[in-house]
Amino acid sequence: MRKRTGIFSVEFFPPKTAEGVEKLRAARRTLAELKPAFYSVTFGAGGSTREGTLETVLEIRSEGLAATPHISCIGTTTEGVRDVLARYKDHGIRHLVALRGDLPSGAVDAGDFHYACELVEFIRRETGEWFHIDVAAYPEYHPQARSPQEDLANFQRKVAAGANSAITQYFFNGDAYWSFVEACVALGIAIPIVPGIMPISSYTKLARFSDACGAEIPRWIRRKLESYGDDVASIRAFGIDVVSRLCEDLLDAGAPGLHFYTLNQATLTTTIWRRLGV
Repeated sequence: MRKRTGIFSVEFFPPKTAEGVEKLRAARRTLAELKPAFYSVTFGAGGSTREGTLETVLEIRSEGLAATPHISCIGTTTEGVRDVLARYKDHGIRHLVALRGDLPSGAVDAGDFHYACELVEFIRRETGEWFHIDVAAYPEYHPQARSPQEDLANFQRKVAAGANSAITQYFFNGDAYWSFVEACVALGIAIPIVPGIMPISSYTKLARFSDACGAEIPRWIRRKLESYGDDVASIRAFGIDVVSRLCEDLLDAGAPGLHFYTLNQATLTTTIWRRLGV
């Protein structure tokens, strides 16, 4: 096994219950042994978990670990975003993941921001170079984009607005990632684009997430997962093999790192991480 280097990070969501808080603490203790570059913490739809985001970030930071809050702008006001940025600055936070986000179910008012590039531009205007800003990228294209060209143009606008690096939506087709990276290079985009990685723990959950976010599950993977039925052990073993191989291929071909969507679980990410020799 050869030693691999790069930007290796993990993602959590803010827990909503006392039990969830304890489970995340346990997962974090396990993942801390891997020494990820940072832990990112999501920012719920329409800001539904904003307070939880800051609380989780501050708890992670109190443990001497690097924590990066997400910030989304859809359904918010300029003053609301300004207040969030000020609070993050007051706590010495220097790294953000800036996203458009989704409107809460039933909401119709998009607020003062409509696109992530507007959020990135606002952050730069308000705070200068204080924050390192990550943005989202979509190798298989955003499900609401009308064409690949439109999606690439949207990504280019986020970079032009001041993004420092990007984290992709998860994918299982490495060719999609490299095709996207090549298209970005052709447009003169030079920021690191870190692949997002989703460990596979449940076929039904994966299918639901993928349908919602536009990530493709290749037919051979889908059929294999379907064939296991309720055999959780086989699903996880197969998923570890598939995702580990994807990660190895990405790193061997020059990807700048990996970002794991942990779903607040440690076991699968830890197993894959150790297989890679990160």
